[in-house]
Amino acid sequence: MLAKRGLLRRHHGDETLEEGSFLDLGAMEFDGEGEGLATARAVVRLAEVLRFDDIHSAAKLAYSGDIVFIDYTSIANDPNTVRRMSIDLKNVAKDLGGDVAGIAKNLLCLTPGGVKIDRQKIRPEMLR
Repeated sequence: MLAKRGLLRRHHGDETLEEGSFLDLGAMEFDGEGEGLATARAVVRLAEVLRFDDIHSAAKLAYSGDIVFIDYTSIANDPNTVRRMSIDLKNVAKDLGGDVAGIAKNLLCLTPGGVKIDRQKIRPEMLR
């Protein structure tokens, strides 16, 4: 049994979870959660690209000022589609004055104008 601690205890009481059970984070609600998106200057979004046409929907989010993480796992095995996606996203970033960079395997970040991505990893010794 795993005891709920911190944030989970505040929202679900002192119940315990069975080993191997999962929490549905989508069903959890937090105070003031819905209000933040409407009043935020920029929102960080995660877009899943299932086919090449989905890239244009992700680009629209960046045009509206959002920071978009793009998961392209579904098309990662098609080098031609990945190449076309890369070219399109570079053009979008150039048009916006933003940036695009690979964050992890099959994950890109597209930013709106005025937001640049630092390509240097922050090492623990840099945080001191």
